[in-house]
Amino acid sequence: MEDETKLDYQLRGKAWKVYWLLLKNGYPMSVREVQRALHLSSPSVAQHHLERLYDLGLVQKSEIGSQYSLVREVKIGVLRHFVKLGRLLFPRYFFYAVFSTTFLIFYLTMLIQGLTRESLSIILFGTIITTIFWYEAIRVWSLRPF
Repeated sequence: MEDETKLDYQLRGKAWKVYWLLLKNGYPMSVREVQRALHLSSPSVAQHHLERLYDLGLVQKSEIGSQYSLVREVKIGVLRHFVKLGRLLFPRYFFYAVFSTTFLIFYLTMLIQGLTRESLSIILFGTIITTIFWYEAIRVWSLRPF
């Protein structure tokens, strides 16, 4: 817990964006690639933030080509609400939203046998839950750095 608090404090601003870029891309990047991708003023700014991440033990530097790659993933800040599948990052609520939407559609198309009080309750409850999950998924998606 103390390690996460320390990282949460030290990973702010541009260092956070550099970390997010390396996490999102999933492949090693050079200083110049980071500088161009984040529109930093100079390669030395990118170098500084990559070295900060190196000092924190989050990235490693290859001997050939000065490529930096992510060594360790940490769940701090908005990353607590994301799940990584391959190179893609999804809001955690996205999976709940898809799951609840699938079952609501399945119920509406296959299981409903008339508009009884029970079926209306299930439809109302399912619609409310699905709406909440989609709202949260979109809200968390809008919090990503870029």
